[in-house]
Amino acid sequence: MKILSTSQIKDWDTYTIQEESITSLQLMERAASAFSRWFLEHFPDTENATIKIFCGTGNNGGDGLAIARLLHHKCYNVVLFCCQISTKTTPDFNQNLKQLPRRNAIPIFTIGLNTPFPDLSEQDIVVDALFGSGLNREITGYWASLIVHINQSKAIKVAVDIPSGLYADQYTAGQALKADYTLSFQLPKLAFFFPENAEKIGTCYVQPIGLSLYFLQQTETPFHFIDSKLIAALYKSRKKFDHKGTFGHALLIGGSHGKIGAIHLASMACLRSGAGLVSIHAPQCAYTILQISVPEAMVSLDNHQHYYSNNPPLTRYRAIGIGCGLDQKKISQTALLELIQISPIPLVLDADALNILSNNKEWLALLPANSILTPHPKEFERLFGKSANDFERNQIQRVQAIKLKIFIILKGAHTCIACPDGTCYFNTTGNPGMGTGGSGDVLTGIITALVAQGYSSKDAALFGVYLHGLAGDLAAKEMGQESLIASDIIRFLGKGFLGMKSDLQK
Repeated sequence: MKILSTSQIKDWDTYTIQEESITSLQLMERAASAFSRWFLEHFPDTENATIKIFCGTGNNGGDGLAIARLLHHKCYNVVLFCCQISTKTTPDFNQNLKQLPRRNAIPIFTIGLNTPFPDLSEQDIVVDALFGSGLNREITGYWASLIVHINQSKAIKVAVDIPSGLYADQYTAGQALKADYTLSFQLPKLAFFFPENAEKIGTCYVQPIGLSLYFLQQTETPFHFIDSKLIAALYKSRKKFDHKGTFGHALLIGGSHGKIGAIHLASMACLRSGAGLVSIHAPQCAYTILQISVPEAMVSLDNHQHYYSNNPPLTRYRAIGIGCGLDQKKISQTALLELIQISPIPLVLDADALNILSNNKEWLALLPANSILTPHPKEFERLFGKSANDFERNQIQRVQAIKLKIFIILKGAHTCIACPDGTCYFNTTGNPGMGTGGSGDVLTGIITALVAQGYSSKDAALFGVYLHGLAGDLAAKEMGQESLIASDIIRFLGKGFLGMKSDLQK
């Protein structure tokens, strides 16, 4: 699914209005109705609560006025605060002001530059409709202080479309509302996928408001998020006469003295993700451990007792993953350089393979085209340098993917995949319980297995990241996030595949 910029969303609204021959006021009513339905579902019991709606003077404020009317009709105790941010109000704001119930059914207070801030208690629910996604300057002065006042209160805070003060598609330096919940209309905003904005967004929900699907299909954007429909379209179903040769032979290189568990996890994940054959190239000290713990895999022994020092013949393999538990010894660095230079196929690189590259950055240019790097944030920083904020880091990630003709998977809450064509995908599965040792090794095994089965590097990256997160979500649902360990992710890969098959059949 696409992620659009602020200007594209504005054009989308305009196109829908023209195409459907509706007014902007009618579209605003759709948005307010969507918010009200969501609010009714999430806050059904508010007998002792007061819904305090803060409205600006633009169309976001118009949304707030319409929401106040609709929630009042649902018997919520609503109080309006009309904030005189500007002397000018939009026509739709004015029209919604006129449509409010008469006879003072909804208390309305005007807030100007010298007005004392209203009291807010933990019994209140604040609905933020001050500034919308069109904000193009930092909020300062009185209005920034009002946002601080709201943030410091114990009231529940709900943002309409986007928290006030947060830029939708660039770094936010100024003051912004810290919402407990954000309800975005039609699509999430780019800013919602970056960790630096987590405390501003809270829990994010998305509600459709009937914007034109044709416009969305025709509009180009480098930014996308991964959903079940995309993954269902990528999934390759198995045919009756397929066999282990059909599903490819994967090679995993890794392990070192004291770190055999990492390559064990990657290998088990590779097997559970459908590779027909899996071979492990590991130091001699790993032989007994791997033969017993991963009986379905074959073991290729390195020349060295404790570390990776040489490469096996590569011609038989359809996918090669390297790095899990590898260590960074000089002999391992030399062997990795040789692998990069002689590999006939793209590589999947993780963990110590990335750390070795970060100390030998000139080797990055030697990587086979369409190779896949899977760094966590610190590994990414060591590879490509520090960044001032998440937007800048994303720009670096995209530039490097294009320059090196590789796929860079930056792991996190919304794992981000930058592609050589400049596109960028954010994942929507996974949970904090997956922040545990070995989780990245599991991802390496999954992606390597998918490449072995004939998925392109891009499809393997998208599919693998989504499946990894989905299996983690299924595991957390059964045992809780705190108790989740990497092997649990492997254990739930089967249910993850079954879930994707179910989506395919819908």
